[in-house]
Amino acid sequence: MSFLTSIELLLRFVQHASMRWFACFLVLLLLPVSVFSQTGGVTRRDGFLMIWEGIRRDPDPTREAEYRDVPEEERGSTEITYAKARGILEDGELFRPDEPLLFADAVLWLFRTRNVADLDEMTPEAVPQLLRQYPFIDASQDLSAPVPSSETLLAMAASLDGLLASAEHEVSLYSEKFQGKGTACGEPFDMNALTAAHRTFPCNTLVKVTNVENSQSVIVRINDRGPYVDGRDMDLSLAAFTRIAPRSQGIAQARFERLGDSALVDACDGTLRRYQKRITRDVRFDRGVPNMSSVGVPLTLTSIRPFVVRSVTYPDGSTERIEDWVNPGEVFSFTPSVTGVYSFRVGTVDGRVRAMQMDVWECGR
Repeated sequence: MSFLTSIELLLRFVQHASMRWFACFLVLLLLPVSVFSQTGGVTRRDGFLMIWEGIRRDPDPTREAEYRDVPEEERGSTEITYAKARGILEDGELFRPDEPLLFADAVLWLFRTRNVADLDEMTPEAVPQLLRQYPFIDASQDLSAPVPSSETLLAMAASLDGLLASAEHEVSLYSEKFQGKGTACGEPFDMNALTAAHRTFPCNTLVKVTNVENSQSVIVRINDRGPYVDGRDMDLSLAAFTRIAPRSQGIAQARFERLGDSALVDACDGTLRRYQKRITRDVRFDRGVPNMSSVGVPLTLTSIRPFVVRSVTYPDGSTERIEDWVNPGEVFSFTPSVTGVYSFRVGTVDGRVRAMQMDVWECGR
C-alpha cells in the first residue's frame, strides 16, 4: 500500500469534521518531501543527472560506497556514486535523492562539474565569491530556495557554460624537452600528439582551443597537469600549438570549449560517439565498441559478466585470432594504429558470438 493510499484511508476513517481538519494537519506534517517534489520543482537526483549530462563524461568504475538511499540498482547510482568518489558531491551516507534541489547545491555542483577551480577551493562557503567571478544567476537569488523547474536549471547551466566559453586564456607551447617523459595522467608526453596540460580539467577531457587573434582552432586531449606559470591556463603540445599559432610565438590568447570525455566524444570533430554495448540480452559492456574512433585512441572493454574477444579483423582484411577471455574486473584493451574499419568478434560463455565494427580515422593535418 502506498503512503498516499494510507493517508486517504485515514481521512475516510476520521468522521468528525474538527478531527478531519486535525488529521489533515497531521498528514501535511508527515508527508515525505518526495511527495511534494513529484508535483513540481526539481529533485536532487534529477537535477544532478541533468548537470552531469551537460559535461559528456562517462563515470569510471569506483570502489566508493553508494549512498544508502541511492543503491546500485537505482537510476543514477553509477553517476552519483562516481561523483561522490571524486568529491563533486559531499561525503556521507545519504544523498536525499527525492528532496527538492536547492539553488545553493545546484550552483555548487555546476561549478564542480565544470572544474572552474580546484575542488578544495569549491566549498559551499566559496559559492558567493565564485558567483562574483562567474555571475551566471541573478545576484538577488535566494540560494536557500528550491530550483523551480528543469528549464531553470538548464538555463543556469547554459549561462555558466557560455561565460566559460567566452573567457580568454593565455596558452603556451609545451616545452619539447619533456618529450617521452611521463605525464600526470600516466602516459608519455608526445609532442606530435594533439594533447594539452590543464590544472583542473579531468584527464582525457577534449577541449576545443581557438586562437582569438586568427580564429584558428584545434581539439586537444588533456593528459597532464599544469601550467604552473602565473597567468597561463594551458600548455599545448607542439602539434597542437602550431595548429593555431606560429611556433616562434610561444604564447597565444585563446578561448576554451569543453567538449567532453574522449571516450564519448570524437577527437577530430567533437561529435558524440554511438556505442555497441550488448552481446546478448544479459551480457553487455560497461561502455562498448564505438561506431567511430581515432587512430591511437585505446578501445577498452569491461563487463560485469565474463566475455571473450574471439578475433579482430583489420582494415586490410587480415584477421588476428585472439581468444582472450575477460572476467569481471579485468579489461580488454586495443589501440588502432591505422585508419579503416575494424571488426571485433565478441562472445559469451555459452558460445554466442556477435561482430562489432569500428571505423577508425585520423584527424586531418
